[in-house]
Amino acid sequence: MTDKFIFRFVAAVSIFVFLVVLILNKKIIPAPAVLPSFTSFLPRLNAILNGTCSILLIISLYFIKQGNITVHKRLNILTFVLSSLFLVSYILFHYLAPETKYGDLDGNGQLSAAEAAAAGSLRYVYYVILTSHIILAAGVLPLILLSFYRGLQMQVEKHKKLVRWAFPIWLYVTVTGVIVYLMISPYYKF
Repeated sequence: MTDKFIFRFVAAVSIFVFLVVLILNKKIIPAPAVLPSFTSFLPRLNAILNGTCSILLIISLYFIKQGNITVHKRLNILTFVLSSLFLVSYILFHYLAPETKYGDLDGNGQLSAAEAAAAGSLRYVYYVILTSHIILAAGVLPLILLSFYRGLQMQVEKHKKLVRWAFPIWLYVTVTGVIVYLMISPYYKF
């Protein structure tokens, strides 16, 4: 496969994923009137998958620093699979579930002055973390796909150049995914 083909494929996958998330998050396609029973478990599953990926990324870094390419590669394949499962679960949750607002204690979808005051400045911390998480998650996907491809092809120098950026961003996204879940989960009302 040529680099041109790979770049086009990665761009197409990245744009497709972004559009699917956008369409389902904006509720352009209406969700079912009755939520499936598993819906409430999806955020926890997402946090578990993100947390597991964070640990696997760090262990993978350890093994490549030790020169163990085989274990490094296997861990990255597992991390890639779990991240893909996360993406499916994330998309499904945001399609099914109503939007949850940080601080919305009564779950009515509106943040009253009393609720905003109760949430305090932590609400702003949440939105800063969430915003950086979302922006970097959207931006890191093509880097992950390209570095994954380069690694599988044993194009070591190209892989290293990409991973310098992909690894810390991917790790940040997986760690902040868990933090976002821990911060917003008290406000889920479904």
